[in-house]
Amino acid sequence: MKFIDCTYELHAPEILAIFNHAILNTTALWEYKARTTDTMKIWFETKSAGNFPVIGALDEQGTLIGFASYGTFRPWAAYKYSVEHSVYLRQDQQGKGLGKLFMQELIQRAKTQGFHTIIGAIDADNKSSIAFHENLGFEYAGTLKQAGYKFGRWLDFVFYQLILETPLHPTED
Repeated sequence: MKFIDCTYELHAPEILAIFNHAILNTTALWEYKARTTDTMKIWFETKSAGNFPVIGALDEQGTLIGFASYGTFRPWAAYKYSVEHSVYLRQDQQGKGLGKLFMQELIQRAKTQGFHTIIGAIDADNKSSIAFHENLGFEYAGTLKQAGYKFGRWLDFVFYQLILETPLHPTED
């Protein structure tokens, strides 16, 4: 699979459709309302300002099959080596092993950028996402019980993390 760097101008509508499917039909995103093109513009600006990747891949027809990114885990200085990731695939592309390829690319980019911890925040009932993370070497790091409410029920959050060998020389700058 060949990865591309997604841009607002070229990929926002397709990313928006993937996000909105997850928002409206799953507990992968704990939001109630579909995102808009305005929220996508802000999302891309935030990724760009933080120098965070938004990677994608296209099918044979040139349509985006999915995307992956990471961003700030918490906004305080001591967390500067930790990022929280996300991987989203078009519904018809799920279950084909593509998520693993996206994650491997994200992990490589995080190492290149000198991050130390990649964090996944997952709905505790999403057993396939938990297994996916475990298969990539992520380790369970804790549960927040009843942290969200969606689709008429309380949701628990589980955190998984992957510790990287980078950066070689961390600083407190």
